[in-house]
Amino acid sequence: MELYLRMFSPREEEDKGAAMVEYGLLISFIAVAVIAVLIVLGPAIADLFQQVVDAI
Repeated sequence: MELYLRMFSPREEEDKGAAMVEYGLLISFIAVAVIAVLIVLGPAIADLFQQVVDAI
């Protein structure tokens, strides 16, 4: 049993590290996409809010 634990414990830790890297890349990609959308749609959103403020 001890041999089994020694053989597979490091591999499990490597898998956890790889998963964390993948999650980090995914979060980074989503953040870049959100920033790009805000840059592209920012003026349109600002105009929409200004129309609402003017209507009030």
